[in-house]
Amino acid sequence: MTRTEAFEMAWKLAAKEKDFSLVDEIYHPDYKAVGSITGIKVNLAADKEAYLALIEHLILTPAKTVDEGEDFLRIERYTKYRETDIFMSGTTTITYKDGKIITQESVGEELDHDPSEGQDWNWEDYE
Repeated sequence: MTRTEAFEMAWKLAAKEKDFSLVDEIYHPDYKAVGSITGIKVNLAADKEAYLALIEHLILTPAKTVDEGEDFLRIERYTKYRETDIFMSGTTTITYKDGKIITQESVGEELDHDPSEGQDWNWEDYE
């Protein structure tokens, strides 16, 4: 399984079952990140809370690997808000220590179009 697949599987289980066991397996105990909205350093527990608060409002496409090295991974995906036609393109950069995620930073950009248009997928595929 690739690191992107492990990341996807862990957070999907968290979203569907509120089960963070796979997340806990792939994250380093010293994990820290900077909140993309607040700019405040957060730990894994805070990231889990934020994720559960947001995920019920979002539809996410599967993450695709953009770049990868021994100690880093960069993935991207599209996001749509369930309640409205707001679309985002997001990139997450992950760094590893001892084979586990030690930091991650996500940057999102609002799109002025629906990225599914003209593609071989639609948002219902990912609900």
